Amino acid sequence: MSDARALHRAAFQHFANGRLDEAIAGFRAAIAADPKLAIAWNGLSMAYRSKGELEAATQAALRLIELEPDDPLSHTNLSILYQQRGMIAEAEDEKARAMQLQLSRGR
Repeated sequence: MSDARALHRAAFQHFANGRLDEAIAGFRAAIAADPKLAIAWNGLSMAYRSKGELEAATQAALRLIELEPDDPLSHTNLSILYQQRGMIAEAEDEKARAMQLQLSRGR
């Protein structure tokens, strides 16, 4: 597990410095080391979104939600992706889900 987290940290540094291809490769390596490392799926989604690869970003976001179905931010991210793709009904559904989860947490 620590290898996956180290790979994630390195990938995030690439992402933060705008090296999107290296970030994507790094997040994929972290996922290969630990397919259930949710933060790596989130990073992969963000990197693909920054690159304009919205289908790939959406697929990573969906996997993140499978791993953390009760995380409001994951649903918000998916809502934004759906909106960017013109999938308005789906975006509204995910936004509503995120709001419901936030309210249930007492935020």
